[in-house]
Amino acid sequence: MSEQQQIRVMVVDDHPMWRDAVARDLAEAGLDVVATAGDGEQAVRRALAVLPDVLVLDLNLPVKPGVQVCKELVGGRPGLRVLVLSASGEHADVLEAVKSGATGYLLKSASTEELIDAVRRTAVGDPVFTPGLAGLVLGEYRRLATEPAPAAGADEPKAPQLTERETEVLRLVAKGLSYKQIAERLVISHRTVQNHVQNTLGKLQLHNRVELVRYAIERGLDDA
Repeated sequence: MSEQQQIRVMVVDDHPMWRDAVARDLAEAGLDVVATAGDGEQAVRRALAVLPDVLVLDLNLPVKPGVQVCKELVGGRPGLRVLVLSASGEHADVLEAVKSGATGYLLKSASTEELIDAVRRTAVGDPVFTPGLAGLVLGEYRRLATEPAPAAGADEPKAPQLTERETEVLRLVAKGLSYKQIAERLVISHRTVQNHVQNTLGKLQLHNRVELVRYAIERGLDDA
């Protein structure tokens, strides 16, 4: 996404006053709030209709829980970024959200400025977490990577070949660096990092950063 392109955002929360306030704050910051929703089913239906870049999602929703909303939407449209905005800082909630495809997780105690910054960063693929939660998530990536992977089918094709640069970017993603940090480390543009990650996802037939980090850690790239 170019810097000039307006970020399309959808806000999902079952509390009307909170939902409206968040939508208003984001719109006043220059973001394009294309829709809001108050329950899980409505969220899925409207998101598929308006195709936002970023879904700001509460987990505690009526009809269909936020985690299920995230799974359905990210599974069908991997380019969608989901930023969970929740009152819960429970570790189980955070990990479940990330496993379902959320890019980041922010507590509702965050300031308006922190939320706006988080939405902008989420739109370009950076993982955004309330301080203290990023380490928890990276630890879970590592734990998942120690679990045995499903056995590959006999007719499964060989793993695709990544370029040297794609492997380098993947290694830094596995170490928990943001796209901005990777760009600075490798002296390339933020957009180039995004392109490498998208190419790698396509080659490996993975859907999101969670799966990408697991793939990298399973192969020991985080220790390289």
